Amino acid sequence: MKKETNDANNAGTRVLIVYYSHSGNTRELANRIHKRVGGDIVEIQPVDSYPDDYETVTKQAKRELHSGYKPALKTRIENIGSYDVVFVGSPNWWHTIAPPVITFLTTYDLSGKTAAPFITHGGGGLGRAVADIAALCPNSTISDGLAVWGGEAKAEQNKISEWLHKLGLEDSKP
Repeated sequence: MKKETNDANNAGTRVLIVYYSHSGNTRELANRIHKRVGGDIVEIQPVDSYPDDYETVTKQAKRELHSGYKPALKTRIENIGSYDVVFVGSPNWWHTIAPPVITFLTTYDLSGKTAAPFITHGGGGLGRAVADIAALCPNSTISDGLAVWGGEAKAEQNKISEWLHKLGLEDSKP
């Protein structure tokens, strides 16, 4: 887990950015959010990696999502209770969050926290991601989500800033 000393808005809000990235796009977006709000950042890593081949991974993801399979995670987070805001990042897989993110959200209790979804996609936008995160975190406040075209994760500075400003986690636009 990468630790940082600065918090969102420097107002004492404890922030965790947690994400799963298959191709690197969600990782890029997570790092850009982290640069703006600080806090801690953790990449969700399944015990068994997904295949690199696009067609193979999409078929596997579809099977897992359809069956409700939750892959085991290497990732461990101590003291999840110390965070106020948890940014939850995932690629859009079959209109929802990737199975490792589902495992994370069913393993850790985000009750009383704000969950801020961010999604990278190849055309599906947020899909059902925000609704599915809300269903997995019924005692959390779910913010509006951010959807970024995967290949544009490096270039979406204004979109990220506007989203964070809307959430009250960034004082000013760039």
